[in-house]
Amino acid sequence: MKIIGITMWQLDLPLTRPYWLPGGLLKFEKLDSTFVRVDTDADVSGWGESCPWGNTYLPAHGPGVRAGIATLAPSLLGQDPRSLEAINRTMDTALPGHLYVKSAIDMACWDILGKVTGMPLWQLLGGTEANSVAVNSSITAGTSDEMIALIRDAYSEGYRTHSAEVGGSDPVADIARIQSIEAALKPDEKVTYDVNRAWLPAVAIQVLNNVSVRGWIEQPCETLQQCAQVAQRIIQPIMLDECLHTFEDHLLAWRLGACEGVKVKPNRMGGLTKARQIRDFGVSVGWQMHFADLGGSALADTAAIHLASSTPAANRLASWLCHHHLAVDPVPGQGARNIDGFAAPPTAPGLGVEPDVAALGIPASVFHKGRRHDP
Repeated sequence: MKIIGITMWQLDLPLTRPYWLPGGLLKFEKLDSTFVRVDTDADVSGWGESCPWGNTYLPAHGPGVRAGIATLAPSLLGQDPRSLEAINRTMDTALPGHLYVKSAIDMACWDILGKVTGMPLWQLLGGTEANSVAVNSSITAGTSDEMIALIRDAYSEGYRTHSAEVGGSDPVADIARIQSIEAALKPDEKVTYDVNRAWLPAVAIQVLNNVSVRGWIEQPCETLQQCAQVAQRIIQPIMLDECLHTFEDHLLAWRLGACEGVKVKPNRMGGLTKARQIRDFGVSVGWQMHFADLGGSALADTAAIHLASSTPAANRLASWLCHHHLAVDPVPGQGARNIDGFAAPPTAPGLGVEPDVAALGIPASVFHKGRRHDP
């Protein structure tokens, strides 16, 4: 089996409401997503999606995804998509770094492997059944009353775990906000407080030693070393996110004792192949892990839910579904969806999501052996 074509589409995904990160510094109103289809000479195709969460969040952006795929395509044509490690080595040789570019290609190759073996991705990734995964809400930064109202709305939709954006330049205000949210929680719910790198170490230590929470603290500071400094001086469990990209980053986090858990996001790590390696490492060292992608439709969400479902329950935290925040649905009714606070991966072979090509519109680029076509 050989890859004979790669087609990509650009799609704007508007959010149902603007999303603010801590401090009101980063505001997002739509996402720029890239859908990819990898075609083979066996008449089997696979789908992937790469959707960075805006261009100001991390060093990743939609135009960069498409430029990177254009760079990679010539080296991938003629390769066997089922040889996942070889595909990843080819991509890393042709374009060092730029992991977010490679995730859609890697995802599409996993989809092909599942289809030709007749196995869903959760099974290929080590699962024994399509386990449902708890999902968490995502609560944008705001006043205490605004955030509590959003938590109550999410609770009515089945969410029992929430991720709430906090952090800013006023430690007293952050302490009051966290205390107000904790006081408003029902007995069966908990919150991960996502600081998104907003605090300096001194502020993080000051805030976290003055609050009592039943959930996690996520990415309190910018760097891994700063987060490790905080972790040694607080009692709450730390989850790391934005400072972790490669396997080496995760290994260093473990050596520093910087966290008790991590967010595993295939798009940030280069795809499911490398995310699985990190997942397996996390299981071996006793981490708990949250699985989600950086952004995107139910297609990207479903790939992450396959990985979460195949992870031992003791190591698996609630996942996040980006498509819950979108005003459009390019794969309506398909993939992992929130049903009373849980999402299950499809049982069909491969990814289990098949976009309607007509609904995606005109391709941004089409690559075939020896030529490229840009509409």
